[in-house]
Amino acid sequence: MTERTPGELLARVGALREALSRVVIGQDEVLDQVLVGFLAGGHVLLEGVPGVGKTLLVLALSRAVSGSFSRVQFTPDLMPSDVTGHLLYDPGRGEFKTRKGPIFANLILADEINRAPAKTQSALLETMQEGQVTIEGTSHPVPQPFMVLATQNPIEQEGTYPLPEAQLDRFLLHVEVGYPSEDDEVRIVADVTRGRVGESLDVSAIAPVLSIEDAVALRRAVAELHVDERVLRYAVRLVRSTRERPGLSMGAGPRGAIALVRAARAFAVLEGRDFVTPDDVKTMAVPVLRHRVLVAPEHELEGFSRAQAIGAAIATVEAPRS
Repeated sequence: MTERTPGELLARVGALREALSRVVIGQDEVLDQVLVGFLAGGHVLLEGVPGVGKTLLVLALSRAVSGSFSRVQFTPDLMPSDVTGHLLYDPGRGEFKTRKGPIFANLILADEINRAPAKTQSALLETMQEGQVTIEGTSHPVPQPFMVLATQNPIEQEGTYPLPEAQLDRFLLHVEVGYPSEDDEVRIVADVTRGRVGESLDVSAIAPVLSIEDAVALRRAVAELHVDERVLRYAVRLVRSTRERPGLSMGAGPRGAIALVRAARAFAVLEGRDFVTPDDVKTMAVPVLRHRVLVAPEHELEGFSRAQAIGAAIATVEAPRS
């Protein structure tokens, strides 16, 4: 395949978004945030009610970028080796061979990640951080591009194991998935009942938009997008302000500022620009920082949310105007 220029690669982003919107209805903001995670080379934690299209979105994305897809259903009895793989003895050859687990795919749907105990969660999160899997002392790189989209049940439900803050920090974005609007829900029901989408999660309407090689090159192009020093400083000030916010017992660390700039770059590309604006930083602040701050218990009892605290920071930190 002929190598595309950075400009040609960035032009493919609109085609990627349009392709996904054909089957993912009523979740435009979620779709954009997942695409931001993909373009920025990060992982995404999706939290919301069942049946709002999370699996469909991941399947559609894997088809649009010609990637391999794997789904892991997290349960209390799931073992780390069920995710990463293990050594298997081959009696015919008299030797052990590596049997790779479902984590060896381009896109991983970790469904209900907080249903599994911490040991199994850590097996996945280590791979997210290192980009490789160690099986019996031997390291195996995961295919690139590599992205984990994990779904999570609300932590107040029984039988869950909430992810510690240090592990949550490995997700670039924490996306809340809500119900679609009434008009969008009518479209979804109409499509499903006449068989165009169907409960079988039909993504046949999506043709590959990017090759695996193009996807890797696109991520590099996004990472090299110019960020003015004033915008960079604004992102840092915004993150630092969460450490002094009334109502928050813990603010975001330096990794939060890094993630915010990465996400702002990707969102700028998604909007068709080759530069980052303060509005890009504002748009991505809540999904980037939501899981990196903690509300003080007394304020949480009053219904004060993390998103509200981040919104207050956005309102009080002055953005560059030119």
